[in-house]
Amino acid sequence: MADALSIARDLLRCPSVTPADAGALGVLEKALKQAGFDTHRVTFHQDGADDIDNLYARIGTQAPHITFAGHTDVVPAGDAKAWSHGAFAGDVQSGILYGRGAVDMKGAIACSVAAVLDYLKANGGKPKGSISFLITGDEEGVAVNGTVKLLEWAATRGEKFDHCLLGEPSNVNAMGDTIKTGRRGSLSGTIIVDGTQGHVAYPHRASNPTTAIAAIVASLKNEPLDHGTDHFPPSNLEFVSIDVGNEAWNVIPARATARFNIRHNDCRTQASLRALIEERVAKAVPDDVRAHVTWEPSNADAFLTQPGPFTELVSAAIKGITGNTPKLDTGGGTSDARFITNYCPVLEFGLVGQTMHQIDERTPVSDLETLTEIYRQILDRYFKTFQPGDHE
Repeated sequence: MADALSIARDLLRCPSVTPADAGALGVLEKALKQAGFDTHRVTFHQDGADDIDNLYARIGTQAPHITFAGHTDVVPAGDAKAWSHGAFAGDVQSGILYGRGAVDMKGAIACSVAAVLDYLKANGGKPKGSISFLITGDEEGVAVNGTVKLLEWAATRGEKFDHCLLGEPSNVNAMGDTIKTGRRGSLSGTIIVDGTQGHVAYPHRASNPTTAIAAIVASLKNEPLDHGTDHFPPSNLEFVSIDVGNEAWNVIPARATARFNIRHNDCRTQASLRALIEERVAKAVPDDVRAHVTWEPSNADAFLTQPGPFTELVSAAIKGITGNTPKLDTGGGTSDARFITNYCPVLEFGLVGQTMHQIDERTPVSDLETLTEIYRQILDRYFKTFQPGDHE
């Protein structure tokens, strides 16, 4: 089987901290071109954001079409001296691969490439359908010049995807324990309360916004946003800061703000959440203060890939290799699957995520081997299960 470890080490040695590519896409493009893939490097632009290089590669022209998606950009290494191995050295010690992106998610990309190359070798260099790769360098950043635009670009070329595997680190404790079948949406905002500044000794001449902001915070935290759905827990609002910017002990401040983030399920849309929060804020404030909510832009809607033949196929392949029956889960943060779901069913399955974004991010080499075997098994099952014209 193709060597996932070698590919992973080559990727880790590219310090591709968002928005830098640092050669990572070139590593993949070279390997895929040699295997007969038609490859495209596409750079996207948007005012106020960094230009991002992306890679699309495809082999085959017929359905069914499975695509492997992922990102080669990584978060910063942090304190370089705190790493036991160089963050971008790709070192292996005692069967463990160290490096920024080993788990999130260069390791999984390497496994998918290795599995595909091995599948092609065993099948005369041609898939029984089509295989592609959607690889971006803009997942850890603002995510405006990456997967969302690469999908749009592919659609204008007539590309149609039947199913997608995204190699985010889905497993919690061991390989095969979890598949991500959906993600909660994310929405952020700021509550602004304006009162009347005054001397604390003469409170009747002022209107204290801190009292109102406390009442709003309590109101929003005490009443649930909803009660969850069959596949999602209840939507959750968390306050991340409450500020008045007041250093004086004898001044009632003029303004108080509270910043919050909501992780919401699929029974809520961003529009319905905004309306709900604004209604509750209005009810919680007294008549002598003014309150309003400002909202941050968000492209993170909730989504769910409904259980079906593709989920069953991936689950069976995982159990066949690991012996584990994976849990179908929708927890965690956001991912580029929120964009892919608009084009085809998408599942997330990668490595164990315990060290992602940490100092000494790492993965056992044995997990790379296991994930490669799982992806390889998925490919075999996929082209035996789905035929041209089959869609969920």
